[in-house]
Amino acid sequence: MAELPEVAESFDSSAFLASCSGYPGVYRMFDARATLLYVGKAKNLKKRLASYFRKTGLAPKTAALVSRIAQVETTITANETEALLLEQTLIKEWRPPYNILLRDDKSYPYVFLSDGEYPRLSLHRGAKKQKGHYFGPYPSGGAIRESLNLLQKTFLVRQCEDSFFKNRTRPCLQYQIKRCKGPCVGLVDPDEYAQDVRHSVMFLEGRSNALTDELSSAMETASQELNFERAAELRDQISLLRRVQDQQSMEGGSGNVDVVAAMVNPGGACVHLISVRDGRVLGSKNFYPQVAIEEESSEVLAAFLAQYYLSSHERDLPGELIVNTVHEDFPALIAAIAELRGRELSISHRVRGIRARWQQLAVTNAEQALASRLANRLHLSARFAALAQVLHLDPPPQRLECFDISHSSGEATVASCVVFGPQGPLKSDYRRFNIEGITGGDDYAAMHQALTRRFKRAKAGEGVLPDILLVDGGKGQLTMAREVLQTLHIPDLLLLGVAKGSTRKPGLETLYLNDAAGEFTLPGDSPALHLIQQIRDEAHRFAITGHRARRGKARRTSTLEEVASVGPKRRRELLNHFGGLQELSRASIEEIAKVPTISKKLAELIYAALHSE
Repeated sequence: MAELPEVAESFDSSAFLASCSGYPGVYRMFDARATLLYVGKAKNLKKRLASYFRKTGLAPKTAALVSRIAQVETTITANETEALLLEQTLIKEWRPPYNILLRDDKSYPYVFLSDGEYPRLSLHRGAKKQKGHYFGPYPSGGAIRESLNLLQKTFLVRQCEDSFFKNRTRPCLQYQIKRCKGPCVGLVDPDEYAQDVRHSVMFLEGRSNALTDELSSAMETASQELNFERAAELRDQISLLRRVQDQQSMEGGSGNVDVVAAMVNPGGACVHLISVRDGRVLGSKNFYPQVAIEEESSEVLAAFLAQYYLSSHERDLPGELIVNTVHEDFPALIAAIAELRGRELSISHRVRGIRARWQQLAVTNAEQALASRLANRLHLSARFAALAQVLHLDPPPQRLECFDISHSSGEATVASCVVFGPQGPLKSDYRRFNIEGITGGDDYAAMHQALTRRFKRAKAGEGVLPDILLVDGGKGQLTMAREVLQTLHIPDLLLLGVAKGSTRKPGLETLYLNDAAGEFTLPGDSPALHLIQQIRDEAHRFAITGHRARRGKARRTSTLEEVASVGPKRRRELLNHFGGLQELSRASIEEIAKVPTISKKLAELIYAALHSE
């Protein structure tokens, strides 16, 4: 039994409990700096809060929370359902460190089928503004890509961008490898294409058996008519669909169901969710919620379900949840979902048949995913310990930041900042910096600008400083980093420069600690070197991704878009009048002013923008 450490002297728990209400409600715990530590709900506030301040029997994590409490505030609600809704609102807004926190996608992926004579299938996230049909949401983008890949091979419905489709004069590679029928150049009859689209819709709606039966009937008809080529195409389509059905051994159920299993180990927690719609498994996804004081699988599962289904109205709500453990809060959760979203939901634990197979599969996936994650964390922790030993640090560092620069001959320069801790990459802390106002290709100036922007914010109290700052580069980059830190009066930060060897092969890096005089190397099999390489490569990947996105955007953006008062209509008139941007660039101010709706003053602005280089 864990002994309770002394609570903050400023908080008198006995006096607080003496005046605490026994009604249902929400409680909020704060530390001495008025930072919100934890939000909870209770049927009886007094009984629930009294359980935190008993002398013995607290779990170590709960004891750590109680030792920091300096103030507790409560809000009484009409019932437990209202308490649950208020609790989730506060958790979402404040993200207290001792609550289970679910890191989830901001938007949910759908398969989108556009309108038109030759519709397009694509992955879609965000608002549903385009005209067409949306199928989903799917649990992950990977699940959608699997479906799109199958449909592309089976029914050959196009997946190219509309801008690409409208400007083709000959079929693309997708036609050559039999992934498209070439509607862009009229190589397929509209009725035949519409039939392929209809079959794709049947598959996306989960009517695989009806689709297979229809294709089998069509194959027999084609054979009887001696149209063996068509019969062979249908045979191949049926074969692909049968293969998917064999792989999808969990099919055969019915209804819309989410199967959710939670597993907890001392090192963390994993929740595995399987989405079943119309009896067909759409895919699955692992979640690793931040666990602070909840140590039971049932508590983690209850907190996860509340955040997952109450935090977003956009999230698809099934008719049934199948779970691997039960919790006393489930009735309140069902009532809260009904009140908030106007939908009835049932939660099942003891299931049979196909539902039992779904449940067991979710449990197995959660166990394996958590075991794999913990193994990786242990491996990473060993690397952090090795780095601490090499640099003579005690204790090991908890936060490493690495900066890198990416550009193409000076174009669209982007700096990246990636952050690692003993648990792995802290992707929510990653940052990119679009570099402006420097000579193209000047990596030193780019690094100077990125570091200045990053550590000015830290100096102002935004964010935290790293234990070690890694810079991808040699002596010059390291010197630049030192100048920035000295200018901002951040002298105690440990600097580590990572320079590639003459052959640029991994394992031959030269390292610089704080300055050029601190040059050293590590063996190729050193775990500390592997950690440095891992962080550097991640910074490089993140910088390149940002650079390519910025470069692509710049190349898709017309110079005219930067001119004030030149909207889409005027841009269209200008390009139609001159036949393209190249001819417009050659025009004089007087010639530009001849275009309807373009005044002499506006023509001067356009001319200046086109010749700004």
